[in-house]
Amino acid sequence: MFVILYYDVGEERCNRMLKTCRKYLTWVQNSVFEGEITLSALERLKAEINSIIEPDEGDSVVIYTFRSMTYSKREVLGSDKRGDTQFL
Repeated sequence: MFVILYYDVGEERCNRMLKTCRKYLTWVQNSVFEGEITLSALERLKAEINSIIEPDEGDSVVIYTFRSMTYSKREVLGSDKRGDTQFL
């Protein structure tokens, strides 16, 4: 499945969130990640995120999941920070 994830966490937790999300997804910009991921890997990612975030302090994570990217289009205006734009 394809996932888009973004987060808003306290400054003291940003580095941990960044490192955790980078293990599973591709960094796009600031707190935004995307990529293909298996269901089991997504569950592991969610578990790691839950151990980091502090909901009582306003932390939030939003995850969009897509079964297929068949009918989607990714368009970037300006510089593509993802960097892996080469497709075969």
